[in-house]
Amino acid sequence: MRWVTCRHGHGLQVGLVVDDAVHVLDDDRTLIDVISAGQVEMERIAETVRRSPATVVPLESMVLHSPIPQPPSVRDTVGFLDHVRGCRRAYGRDPELGEVWSRVPAFYFANPATLFGARDDVAIAPGSRWFDFELEVAAVIGTPGSDLDPVAAQDAIAGYMLFCDWTARDLQQADMALGIGQGKGKDSGMTFGPWLVTADEVANRLVDGRLDLEVAVEVNGVEIARGTTGAMDWTFGEIVSFVSRGTRLVPGDVIGSGTIPGGCLLEHLVGDPETYDGWLKPGDTVSLNSRALGRTHQRIVDGARPHPLSSGY
Repeated sequence: MRWVTCRHGHGLQVGLVVDDAVHVLDDDRTLIDVISAGQVEMERIAETVRRSPATVVPLESMVLHSPIPQPPSVRDTVGFLDHVRGCRRAYGRDPELGEVWSRVPAFYFANPATLFGARDDVAIAPGSRWFDFELEVAAVIGTPGSDLDPVAAQDAIAGYMLFCDWTARDLQQADMALGIGQGKGKDSGMTFGPWLVTADEVANRLVDGRLDLEVAVEVNGVEIARGTTGAMDWTFGEIVSFVSRGTRLVPGDVIGSGTIPGGCLLEHLVGDPETYDGWLKPGDTVSLNSRALGRTHQRIVDGARPHPLSSGY
């Protein structure tokens, strides 16, 4: 099943993608309501909307929002250590990682307030000149739970979607210098979609607990990177298990895979980042794609001008 959240009438509605059309649900349930009902009920809802939709709209003309418009939480994991090594090399730093990186899957809490749909324009973060994307896959929790073992954690995942983590690298440098985690460098938006692909649809790509989905990213029609979630240092089951320690995961929680190695402009940096001409500019387009998860296509536009602080920053 491929579920979307779309604009229909005066509000957002849940829809099921059937071939090249969206069958819109004839009620006000959210996608969190649908996935939290469990697999059997979700299949029943899907069958009902196939037979008796409120309307059927061609997929290309439908306005798609983030499949989960208001996630209870978003965590982004460092699931690929080679991405970290690649970023350190780009900045001229030692790529060797400390032992702690291999002990636990690092993650940070992201901002669920600014989410883009798969075709929305994306504004450059205010004040940024080094604007970047990150190619990722996100898992969405369908079954609540705490202190899950990796098998139960994998079973708690309702489905997956493409995830573009927009990053202002210059602002991120200031964040990291403060030493208290991600801040304004990651605060201006994320893209999820175009749809949520239910876990049963990709069950054949799950081998010994490891999900193997190929993904790629293009800038202005030129492929920048291609990779697979099968190369993650941590499985999604391990990541969700770790994240669930001492807390409660609820339906709609989003957990990112981390960036596919090479799946950002920073890892392709040549020379000084101040003079690097590869950062995203207004008019550029960024497309994430996956045979299993669909395709995003977004145009970069100018962002707002920041109001200066008393420090001048």
